Amino acid sequence: MKTIPSLQTAALLAASIYSGTANAQDRLAPARPLPTPADISRPLQALVEKEPPAGYNQWPNTPQGWAERQRASETSGTKTAIAMAERLHVTVTPAVMGGVKVFDVMPSNLAPANRDRLLLQVHAGCYALGGGEAAAVEAILMAGFANYHVIAIDYRMPPAAYFPAALDDVVAVWKEAIKTHKPSQMAMFGTSAGAALTLATMLRARDEGIPLPGAIGLGAPMADLTGVGDSFNTNAMIDNVLVSREGFCEPAARFYANGHDLADPLLSPIYGKLGKLPPAILTSGTRDLLLSSTVRVHRKLRQSGVDAQLQVFEAMSHAQYLRDDSMPETREVFDEIASFFDAHLSK
Repeated sequence: MKTIPSLQTAALLAASIYSGTANAQDRLAPARPLPTPADISRPLQALVEKEPPAGYNQWPNTPQGWAERQRASETSGTKTAIAMAERLHVTVTPAVMGGVKVFDVMPSNLAPANRDRLLLQVHAGCYALGGGEAAAVEAILMAGFANYHVIAIDYRMPPAAYFPAALDDVVAVWKEAIKTHKPSQMAMFGTSAGAALTLATMLRARDEGIPLPGAIGLGAPMADLTGVGDSFNTNAMIDNVLVSREGFCEPAARFYANGHDLADPLLSPIYGKLGKLPPAILTSGTRDLLLSSTVRVHRKLRQSGVDAQLQVFEAMSHAQYLRDDSMPETREVFDEIASFFDAHLSK
């Protein structure tokens, strides 16, 4: 059982992270135990019990430093992807679509109903990590659990390329995909930065008159880079992946933005007009720092007349369903997404 920071420590932490935003009437949460729920799977309990990573609030301060961090992430993530693909009997093949590097991810047993369907996956990593074969992890999980053919997009990242390069790449792959597949037979999905890029791609495609897919999947979207959202406060130091806004992810996103206005809907899609988008399924966890971002996007989609479904998992921190393919909750996440896609994609 963990204890969240004491009142004094929490106050000091809040002051350091949210300098200039505190008001005299703001409530401070008292120190209290943070037990691991007994009614989640043992693999998820093991993730819940992990301490936040050491140096969670340290990040590179030079382009070279970011590039080195990127290479280390790719090496580690590639090992994870290779092992996961073997366990789930999935084949991963490098390819190029629309001039963009991708990975073609094919299950050993493609479901008959999915024979003409195609999913596009946009990887997580705060716009700065998760490239190379690591970009295919979420695609491998979807292909392995749900027997879909998936294309994982290995979009460009800084310091090689800044905003809007990643978005340009996702749009380019989408344009290429609709040359050979019916949009109604396709879906696009991703987690974190990948979910934000999925949403931004929908906004750009809709506004440019490009056909949209039959459905989209948004896992804990980084939909607001401006810092708005209750869970940035309530789940700070509770989420043991992102930890807090002082952590690695937002500086990485700002590095990608390269001085661009963070409220631009192509960086913070929550500020865009979300009407006329495809049906969407959103995923988060009760300890996710981006729970509010997920909830806010879900509400705005619903308010905009979009068919949107929200699934939230007990005690899960940010995107932990990508970390362990043996975890029952991981299979449940992808079963739910696959079922949603099946209901909305034509055959």
